[in-house]
Order: sequence, then structure tokens, then C-alpha cells
Amino acid sequence: MNLIVDIGNTRTKFAVFKDGILQELKYSVAGTESQQLEQLLEQYPQLEKAILSATGHIPDALYNGLNQALALIPLSHRLLLPFKNLYATPETLGLDRIALVAAAAKHFPRQNCLVIDAGTCVTFDLLEADGSYRGGAISPGLRMRYEAMHHFTANLPLLDPQQIESYQGDSTANAMHAGAFRGLIHELNGAIDETKARFDDLTVILTGGDAQILRDHLKNGIFANSNFLLEGLDFLLELNALHE
Repeated sequence: MNLIVDIGNTRTKFAVFKDGILQELKYSVAGTESQQLEQLLEQYPQLEKAILSATGHIPDALYNGLNQALALIPLSHRLLLPFKNLYATPETLGLDRIALVAAAAKHFPRQNCLVIDAGTCVTFDLLEADGSYRGGAISPGLRMRYEAMHHFTANLPLLDPQQIESYQGDSTANAMHAGAFRGLIHELNGAIDETKARFDDLTVILTGGDAQILRDHLKNGIFANSNFLLEGLDFLLELNALHE
């Protein structure tokens, strides 16, 4: 069994996989990661290996606990990857993006895939059918758009994201919803259209924390998978453990 640890911007995910299938998913906030690890090690004594992905600081206690209890592989661009990484600066490529492209390579081999991760930021990553990855785009996420309007102006309030069907808001709040929510929908559909103009057989995958609120407003033919990144990390763990 595999343990996947993904340290994000706001919380840490712990996922247990067996034979490529997610068995359990837990979340922890800063300062509680070691306790969560201990609980999972006790609950799943069959755990053998782990992969660690982090966008920020890795707590020493968590790293040491993983390294002592399991065969640990820290994620980096230097690992064996299931795609040709042609990114101009591979050392700066986000680990989350590496995992997402790996998941696309696993689930949609020999297909042109656009992976959209709607999280703190929105990332767009294109894996071509020949296995080449050259990059994509990074854009402000949904909540970041609301926060920017509030923090960089004198009078606009800080609102929670809200779905809205019209781009013509009839109040300041609705105008902000229209700009943030509808604006992001138009951006996503525009990115899909632009990529489909190059690849008419394009497969589009939507994932991330805001995938559910966005999916019904996007064009047809979208695959929504909230655990896509975790599946990519599990695939990378298996791939690199096999070649050690």
C-alpha cells in the first residue's frame, strides 16, 4: 500500500492507495501533520512506501516520520516521469503540475490532454499525444480574484464566491460575482477553444478545489476528477519505486 502526502497552500492531504485505487483521504492543517501520519500508520500497517509533494515548507517532524516509517520518495523534476518534459526551466515547474501531467499520461495515453486545475491558482497544462509536455499557463484562482478586488481597492467588500448566470451585475456585489465567476468561466472556455483549435481530438480534465462550482458552466466533454493530482502522485511513486 502507498501513502501519498501532498502539502498544499492551505492544508495537507494524506491519501492511502492500494493497487492504484484510493482507499482513504484525510486532511490536516498546519501543526497537526505528524499526528495524522501516526494515525494512518496505525490504521494501515500494510503501508510500505510514500511520496511527498510540497508547494511550500515541509515540517521536519513530518519528513522525519515518513522517512523513518516508510520507503520515502520526495517528488522532484529529476524523478523518472511518464512523459517527455520539454519545459524550458524544469527546475521551476510546480510539483503539482508534474503530478497532474503524470495522471494524464496514465489515464489518457497517446491522447492530447488539457489538464485544468482550479485551485488557489488555475493552471492549464497540455500533454500532447506523442507524450511531449511543453508547458501551459498559470492564472489567479477564483478566491484570489475576490481577494484582489477587496485588498487593492478602497471600497469593494470581500465576498465569498457565488455562481451567477449573467455578466451584467445589478449591484456592486453581483458585479463582482459577474467579473470574478463569469470572467473565470469565459477564461476557461476560451483556453479550451484555443487548444481545440490546435487539437480537434482534445481531452479536457478539470480538477482542483473549485472544480465542482465551475464544471456545469463549462463546455461539454469535460472529465471532472477531484483526485486527479493524487492519482498522478501514486502513479509516480509506483513508477519510480519499480526502477529503484
